[in-house]
Amino acid sequence: MLVVVGPVEAGEHLEVGHPERPARMTAVMGGIADLHLGSDLIVVPTRRAGFEQLHRVHTPAYLDRLRRFSAQGGGLLDSDTYATGASWEEARRSAGAGLVAIDVLREQGSGVAFVATRPPGHHALADRPMGFCLLNNVAVTAASLVAVGERVVIIDWDVHHGNGTQDLFWDEPGVLYVSTHQWPSYPGTGRAAEVGGPRARGTTLNVPLPEGATGDVVHQAFEDLVGPAVDAFRPTWVLVSAGFDAHRADPLAELALSAGDFADLARTVADFAPEPGRLVLFLEGGYDLGALRASTAATLGALVGAGPSGELPTTGGPGRDQLRQVGELRRRGLDQLD
Repeated sequence: MLVVVGPVEAGEHLEVGHPERPARMTAVMGGIADLHLGSDLIVVPTRRAGFEQLHRVHTPAYLDRLRRFSAQGGGLLDSDTYATGASWEEARRSAGAGLVAIDVLREQGSGVAFVATRPPGHHALADRPMGFCLLNNVAVTAASLVAVGERVVIIDWDVHHGNGTQDLFWDEPGVLYVSTHQWPSYPGTGRAAEVGGPRARGTTLNVPLPEGATGDVVHQAFEDLVGPAVDAFRPTWVLVSAGFDAHRADPLAELALSAGDFADLARTVADFAPEPGRLVLFLEGGYDLGALRASTAATLGALVGAGPSGELPTTGGPGRDQLRQVGELRRRGLDQLD
């Protein structure tokens, strides 16, 4: 069973010519339609995140500043990130979608959920927007789970490092943050030696990958580095920042994954969930519309056993040697905390 929360198309959250645009949601929903799930698909409307949930992640001053900026008509927040008069409400609906997903999965006791919303969230910091992101959607959900004693793994396979999510949970022992991302690339964070704060040593795991890395390299990273860390952490929930801009067709980065690679990643991540109904994916990046549609279909299809991936997994790219270095740098980072 696939639960889709949304879609939040955010049609009025639009800057002409910007890659983060409403057509992305059309592509995502097209990919879901391509699966022909029938009664195995439930589409649930979202709700606005409440201030109690948002305050676990963002400062009251920032939320008030963003609300007022949007109410005044919006504009550029930084060189990459914009808001319009509708963005505040759309961002609250996007941030609330993960909370709805958790509620639905708890009630059903099975299935997987996909948060089909925009704007994305994983670059948003406690006190400022960044990288197309206004509110940190996955962090709002993770913080709400931690508040009731859950242990949460966040897997971030977006091509860009989720600096906002890492920063928000840097010293939180109840969250294991894992990121595979292109390096060097925006936003310049995500080094292997970044391992978490003094109360949460080892709960940040970064796997920087070189330009041109293919799916077999990412698969090895999950086998050698990510899997053992997740097993040791013993999560009760698994959340995924599912950016599809690591696809080889994406215009904003240079990794070389295919839709088939995302299908393989989805199956791997599903095995991290301790029981059915404990896996939620959040849309992050992905800016080539064809690749976004194909990758969405492949990922969700792999999770519910519906249809082929459409593209074969990729092999032969660089990065295997770097994985050994990642492991060593991570060990050094942990040793420095002793």
